[in-house]
Amino acid sequence: MNRLEQLKSSGKKAFVAYIMAGDGGLDRLKEQVQYLQKAGVTAIEIGIPFSDPVADGPTIEAAGNRALKQGVTLQKVLEEMKSWTFQVEIPLLVMTYLNPVLKFGVERFAAECGKAGVSGVIIPDLPHEHKQLVQPYVDKENIKLIQLVTLTTTDTRLEDILREAEGFVYAVTVKGITGSRDEMSEDVKAFMRKVRGKSPVPVYAGFGISKSSHVDMLRDDVDGFIVGSAIVEAFNADKIQEIEPLIHAVTNAHSV
Repeated sequence: MNRLEQLKSSGKKAFVAYIMAGDGGLDRLKEQVQYLQKAGVTAIEIGIPFSDPVADGPTIEAAGNRALKQGVTLQKVLEEMKSWTFQVEIPLLVMTYLNPVLKFGVERFAAECGKAGVSGVIIPDLPHEHKQLVQPYVDKENIKLIQLVTLTTTDTRLEDILREAEGFVYAVTVKGITGSRDEMSEDVKAFMRKVRGKSPVPVYAGFGISKSSHVDMLRDDVDGFIVGSAIVEAFNADKIQEIEPLIHAVTNAHSV
């Protein structure tokens, strides 16, 4: 994850791509990761399908349901990742919910993520106050536990989260679930600026980032962007090439 700090120091922005593992079949995951790596993304967030995804909008929830129908599980995803023989040159993150991790076994989860080459984990429904359920085990594997902050996070809680942040901070741009949106409210800029001003690690904006205008609006206030629904839609429609201009809009431009 040092790559993310280096990118911030260089003045360039990060592009984190989210994909749903097993959407269209688990055998597609490898080619999707290879494609995105070649396309120039900074890191890839691999979503684990779950039956009750509280943070996911309709696009990602539908993708998760398609994957669940294919019999995709946390264990199968990690086994698939462990089988890869190609060179992974960018950080891979696993995004899952707390219940599957507890069911799998937290210590086992961390160990298997380590064997699978995972650099960071994102667990949206793991409250900061209870992160010790997972933190010691991922620390042992040198895996970062990525924290989320939202527009409704209080200043006191925000400072508590940022004090212990590692890898990067996932700064949510909306008061709600994931999904592509046409517009973004102006108060998002002020929130991102506040978080970035206090954070010891890079701050990435996520949820609802789907077009170059969103990138242009927030470019000066964040260190990177996380794009999910737009990529999931593009892979599902076999139109992933249409996402490349958005990747390049983020990664090929310096901040002003």
